[in-house]
Amino acid sequence: MSAEHDLGPSVGSYVETASSGYSLLNDPLLNKGTAFTEEERDLFELHGLLPPTVATLGEQVARRYQAMRQLPNDFERYVFLRGLQDTNEVLFYALLVRHFEELLPIVYTPTVGLGCQHFSQAFRKPRGLFLSIPHQQRIARILAHPRFDSVEAIVVTDGERILGLGDQGAGGMGISIGKLSLYTGCGGLHPATTLPIFLDVGTNNPERLSDPLYIGWRHERLRGQPYDDFIEAFVSAVTERWPHVLLQWEDFARDNATRLLERYRDRLCTFNDDIQGTAVVAAGALLAAVNVTGLPMREQRVAVVGAGGAGTGISSLLLRAMIEDGLTEVEARRRFYLIDRDGLLVEGMPDLLPFQERFIQPRDAVADWVLENESRIGLSDVVHNAKPTVLIGVSGQPGAFPENVVRAMAASVKRPVIFPLSNPTSRAEATPADLMAWTEGRAVIGTGSPFPALLKNGMYVRVDQTNNSYVFPGIGLGAIAVRARRVSDAMLMAAARALADISPARLNPNANLLPNVSDLRDVSLRVAQAVALQARNDGLTEAMDAGDMYQKIRNKMWAPLYRPYRRIN
Repeated sequence: MSAEHDLGPSVGSYVETASSGYSLLNDPLLNKGTAFTEEERDLFELHGLLPPTVATLGEQVARRYQAMRQLPNDFERYVFLRGLQDTNEVLFYALLVRHFEELLPIVYTPTVGLGCQHFSQAFRKPRGLFLSIPHQQRIARILAHPRFDSVEAIVVTDGERILGLGDQGAGGMGISIGKLSLYTGCGGLHPATTLPIFLDVGTNNPERLSDPLYIGWRHERLRGQPYDDFIEAFVSAVTERWPHVLLQWEDFARDNATRLLERYRDRLCTFNDDIQGTAVVAAGALLAAVNVTGLPMREQRVAVVGAGGAGTGISSLLLRAMIEDGLTEVEARRRFYLIDRDGLLVEGMPDLLPFQERFIQPRDAVADWVLENESRIGLSDVVHNAKPTVLIGVSGQPGAFPENVVRAMAASVKRPVIFPLSNPTSRAEATPADLMAWTEGRAVIGTGSPFPALLKNGMYVRVDQTNNSYVFPGIGLGAIAVRARRVSDAMLMAAARALADISPARLNPNANLLPNVSDLRDVSLRVAQAVALQARNDGLTEAMDAGDMYQKIRNKMWAPLYRPYRRIN
């Protein structure tokens, strides 16, 4: 007894549908391809439309995997997988889940960056919603279509700051699609409950505007009140249509990301993954690193290169962890050194943004520093004077962690923790191989994108991919399962601690900080449980015991398996 798009998690359930023939085969949520049984081919008039062999899902996965491996590069594999997703979602997710470690860098970062850059050229079939300024008055009507009745999770972007690649216009839809693929692959949300959305407010990318194949609205990017009015129209329509939806903001530019989050975080269940998801995984990895370095959170000194939404978001969550470890807020704030394009954030610096003010260093705190350039306090100055124990990069600037700076950090810190988190791989502040060489093998490393294993003490060691995919699927799963009304800071801290609790380094200081990527479904479950429990403790969901919560979460975790079909009139 299942809905047409099979929202039930039970393996033994069946799917009822009135579709048949080509309409059934053309629906990616219903299509089984050659796995339709003889009986189903009779019922749904599929004989002759399919070759006679009836295949198992395992055989289909093997066939698609072999075809994908024969393609010449990862971008071609990305396009291939997107085509498979638009053809047969069960098969796509079965392939993804069985080969997580190999396919995650293709479905998501770093290859999704190429997908966004070439989105218009590779566009074949619409997925999700493109909501544009010329159709602002139609938003509510568009969302009202019955095909969206089951939606529980939305990822939305305006495409202005795609990874470290900047304004990609309509190509930003690739990010929304990719993120939701991980919500399903890692978190188990049924694909029919997810909706990628691109808010088309124009683009300032001249390459996109001059491209005759560009599929977006050909207009300079809208700013100011018209932009805000469009966002308000969108959020109002979403909350009216789906009162309990989870809305994730993705890859909005610095000037919009933080203020939109602050404006709407108390109106619906919402979070910004670039700000808060990045903060959770960084905090979780750093809490795990305590087991390796032996230095408690209250004694850490943190330098962050990139003082935008992600940098301040990471710092805010780490600040909370320091306070929970015994420091006052004033004491904890003095342990953060945020560096932006104009250098260290210090008192009196012009053009500081409101969300940066919490991490401004007083002038008297740096008055006796020895500086390379009196007019600007750079990363090298921070390392030589503050002697940070942790260095985090969210700048999108390759080479932002140069050799001389890393060597200077390692000279004063026994086990320096260094996280170059910028995506895609080409934007990383430094490579793990260089960091390991420059620190004589002492660095504790986490990266935003995948890198090859490192040779350490005669053995190859996996590089920890400190990527948001470890946390955002679980945050969303937990919030949706218990119908949390908001996403609180305490829920995010609970997610970070849940990730740290399952760190292999917790039992073995020589092990990795994070579980293997192949374990992401289990990681998401643990994170979801912690988030749901904290939502209850914060009074953001109805009262229920831990057992009921766990069952609600498990019931939301769809598995990519074929169910038997029944035809209805």
